[in-house]
Amino acid sequence: MDTVPPYLKDYSDRYEDDPRATALEWFDEARYGLFLHYGLYSLLGNHEWVQYNEEIPPEEYALLRDSFTAENFDAERIVEFTQDAGMEYVNLTTKHHDGFCLFETDQTTFNSVEAPASRDLVGELADACHDAGLGLFLYYSVGIDWRHPHAPNREEWGAPARPAYDDRPGCYADAGHDLTQYLDFVEKQVTELLTQYGDIAGIWFDPGVFSTLPDKQGWDPEPFDLPTLYDRVRELQPQTLISYKDGVTGTEDIVAPELYYDNAGEDFGKPGEMCACMLPSAEYEDEVGHSWGYMKSAEGKHKTVDEVWALLEEAQAVDYNLLLNTGPLPDGALDAEDTAVLRDVGRRLEREGFPDAST
Repeated sequence: MDTVPPYLKDYSDRYEDDPRATALEWFDEARYGLFLHYGLYSLLGNHEWVQYNEEIPPEEYALLRDSFTAENFDAERIVEFTQDAGMEYVNLTTKHHDGFCLFETDQTTFNSVEAPASRDLVGELADACHDAGLGLFLYYSVGIDWRHPHAPNREEWGAPARPAYDDRPGCYADAGHDLTQYLDFVEKQVTELLTQYGDIAGIWFDPGVFSTLPDKQGWDPEPFDLPTLYDRVRELQPQTLISYKDGVTGTEDIVAPELYYDNAGEDFGKPGEMCACMLPSAEYEDEVGHSWGYMKSAEGKHKTVDEVWALLEEAQAVDYNLLLNTGPLPDGALDAEDTAVLRDVGRRLEREGFPDAST
């Protein structure tokens, strides 16, 4: 690992004294990042929650791994596009709620290296980001995992910890459920992510476990022992910023409210980014609904240049970055509908700069 991470090379005079403060300064000035939701769900083209929404049994859903080729996932092209769009960092879903991993891991064979793709997509993107001096954030689902036997279960945690299957899948260890086994799995995977890929700008945890049970209304973060997980992150890479949605313990470095939440733009007392996705355009919101993963039914109904510019204005008005998502196609290629729009936005940024927050 380099003494100064490539994305922080312009801050080298301050980095040695305080890596974390330097990273926060960089983040504040970055303003704009690309979010990529890509995984097995992309093959079905019907939302990243398709396994949950359609109650697809884990053993059936797992068969998608045999069709995951990622043949057109091109890390260098993603980085080139990110720069053309005027963005300073990329955030990739390393493991979403379905449990499928886009990186090499000793903890499970349910990953892109063991699929026909035979590729470590996180590693490829990390190399491309480092070469270009872009920051790399790694999304990782902690609160939900619909595959791991000891992840939060529906009996104790309620919805949406697991789909509402009529019959409990045999792979779930609900009878002898032990959350500590899942937490050990999480800690080992986060360690892999922070030791295998060089300098990481941020680790982006998701989501909260929202229980409907009477004695567990809303968030119950205590069993997840997040302080220990955060300590591990900071031990491995002191400059890596920690995000967990709107904040759970209050010790996160940044907050990341979704645009669709009522509290988007709320003053959390720390730096933040407003998360939004490219679909749908406001014209089709009632028809399509928003989705972070690729959705075939939304083709031709994505956000326009003016709508993206309005999001930048809204983020600037609350002094947040904008983290804007596009869902790659099933083969891993970037969606041409989004790239055309975002390149146009990038050209406007080059001409005019970012919108004035005071207007």
